[in-house]
Amino acid sequence: MADVSLGQTIGPAVALMGAAVVAVPLFKRLGLGSVLGYFGAGVLVGPSLLGLFADAQSILHFSELGVVMFLFVIGLELRPHKLWAMRGQIFGLGLAQVAGAIAALSLTGALAFNLPGPVAFIAGTGFVLSSTAVIMSVLQDRGELSGAEGQKSVAILLFEDLMIVPLLAVVGFLSPLSHGQASWTDMLVAVAAMLALLGVSRWVLNPFFALLARARTREVLTAGALLVVLGAALLMDVAGLSMAMGAFLAGVMLSNSSYRHQIESDVEPFRGLLMGLFFLAVGMSLDLAIVAAEWQLLLALLLAFTTAKGAVVYTVARLFGSSNHQALHRTSMFLQGGEFAFVLYTAATAGGVIDAQQNALFATVIILSMTMTPLLMIAADRLLRTEASMEGVDAARDLKGRVLIIGFGRFGQIASQPLLAKGVDLTVIDNNPDRIRDAGRYGFKVFFGDGARLDVLHHSGASGADAIIICIDDSKAAMQIVELAQHEFPQAQLLVRSRDRGHAVELIRAGVDYQIRETVESAYVMGAEGLRVLGFAEVDIAEVAEDIRRRDDERLSEQVQGDAMSGSDRLLLQPVPEPLVGRKVTVADR
Repeated sequence: MADVSLGQTIGPAVALMGAAVVAVPLFKRLGLGSVLGYFGAGVLVGPSLLGLFADAQSILHFSELGVVMFLFVIGLELRPHKLWAMRGQIFGLGLAQVAGAIAALSLTGALAFNLPGPVAFIAGTGFVLSSTAVIMSVLQDRGELSGAEGQKSVAILLFEDLMIVPLLAVVGFLSPLSHGQASWTDMLVAVAAMLALLGVSRWVLNPFFALLARARTREVLTAGALLVVLGAALLMDVAGLSMAMGAFLAGVMLSNSSYRHQIESDVEPFRGLLMGLFFLAVGMSLDLAIVAAEWQLLLALLLAFTTAKGAVVYTVARLFGSSNHQALHRTSMFLQGGEFAFVLYTAATAGGVIDAQQNALFATVIILSMTMTPLLMIAADRLLRTEASMEGVDAARDLKGRVLIIGFGRFGQIASQPLLAKGVDLTVIDNNPDRIRDAGRYGFKVFFGDGARLDVLHHSGASGADAIIICIDDSKAAMQIVELAQHEFPQAQLLVRSRDRGHAVELIRAGVDYQIRETVESAYVMGAEGLRVLGFAEVDIAEVAEDIRRRDDERLSEQVQGDAMSGSDRLLLQPVPEPLVGRKVTVADR
């Protein structure tokens, strides 16, 4: 009996993991992202299709711990002083977007769908608060979380989490079953819980982890990290606040701790698994029967709400200084409703503000909006590539310069300095609109253009240039430009940045006039400085440096004649220099 029960328990779990393992890589390969893959796998194994899981809501509630741990990890990255510096964005940008969206969506529900005032407010408010899980995952996947626009999105999400308590209090006031007497008490309890959490985080957690560290047992530290995350979440949940907010505050207070990196590495595996489970549970919660029966109303609600919210998000972004491209990018992320809507709709149903059918309809709209967000962002990225190049950016057209520099990243910016210092007439092109605008703020005129296109090279003045300096970090694109330039512009000297030794061999074989590995000179300088701080004489340092350069050139010539290397520079590419032979050398490598 026990074996059968265990098999019945493990079977659906294996099916769930199997669906995720198949769907997520498939969706990522198709360019649709991992989040949509989890949604698709959830729909497949959920009650609407295969029916392997009958109670998706229970799994959804449990999997919200993934969002909790995700916010904890985000909190670890935000020092208290950095969070304090964001207060203007949190209470300015966040308040403007939330207040504007609540007004717009409530009016949309009342005017477009004839919903009663309280029902329209509840329906719209659930859609206002965006999905922290979806947006944070997308920002992290794209590496945008630490950027300026990413931090603005984080600030808005933090304010939305702070709005949970007052919005639940409003639900209490609207409820015909309550007269609001308990709402003020609930708010006082919530404030007291936040103060208690801040106090514990400030004065208790560091000594607590120091005590655990003395045990020198990793699993104890892992258990302690999970205890902090779950304990903070539970405290906030009991106080009627967001569990994610509690975990976030605990993370912020631990961000200056010497145990921060250890805690983050302990929590990370659980965070990743539970976040995936959360997205699976959202997919499982989609009731296809409701979609089939009410598809016209659902589609109308989805279009109306996304349009109204999108207009507010875009307008607020522009008012707070974002460019057109940045505002459209943020709008594509925030068009959806979030997981808090399920809590709000459940509380409103229990309070008699909305009925069960309205709860099911509104929740389905939220789920549909969450599933379409990755698709909207993909579409927005493709559409905004062209739009981004048009705002504040001039395309390369009939330019002339003695030297053409292709790529104005960190390498190209430094390489241009000596030429500018001597008054050399430069033409600089780059295919990154944001980088071009940033350069313009500092007085550099950079034109938009893809150097791998022959027409762009002609418009950039390559036919009259004495030298073409290729500074891009894409080795494949650099080789394409080299081939074009050698065939079409033979008068120009070709100077190329190489990413690694293998790329350098390719460039030398292609016959470029000069190539340099992007890190080799700085590495030589660092090694020489290491000898210098150890007290070696300058003559010895110069001798060793010259010997290493000579040996490296000889080895590189041999490789050009033989088989080209693949990948990055490797260990032991050349014999150890004579001054070091016989000495003990320790090499730390990944």
